[in-house]
Amino acid sequence: MFDLESYDNVLEKLSKMPEGNTMPLHSWDFFAVNFDQKATALSDANKLQEFAKVNHWISSWNFSEELQNQKTIVVTDARLNIVFATENILQMTGYQNDEVIGKSPKMFQGVNTCKKDLEDMKIAINLEQPFEKTLLNYKKNGETYACKIQAFPVFNSKKKLVNFVAFEIAA
Repeated sequence: MFDLESYDNVLEKLSKMPEGNTMPLHSWDFFAVNFDQKATALSDANKLQEFAKVNHWISSWNFSEELQNQKTIVVTDARLNIVFATENILQMTGYQNDEVIGKSPKMFQGVNTCKKDLEDMKIAINLEQPFEKTLLNYKKNGETYACKIQAFPVFNSKKKLVNFVAFEIAA
């Protein structure tokens, strides 16, 4: 439908259909938003699978499932610099994906982030162990949010630590 005549023809056909067969136009808005979210999640899952393959991860996750559960996935290198973040990080933190790459996850912490929880996380990281914590984090605009983090060390085929992967969701 690239012109008004085509539009008028479709409108005429729709007007002759029984009322139960039509769909209000505003429902397409819901479909489009949901479709965009699913497409972005699929793209992120594919990028993560490729990232895991290139870095020879011996661990594997169902990234599609995690993203369908509204989780944000952040991957750091062994020195804890962010090397990958899913596109939905914007909704959780207010930061664009490219604003966090190369930075430390400490960028989300602030004065009211629990120091004990940070120390517990540091110990787990140093021991190359998984951990789960809920932290008070800060968005780009300074607003706080509770962030449930499930983080895992990732090893390559030579059993060398190469990354940490964190599954995060606003709690």
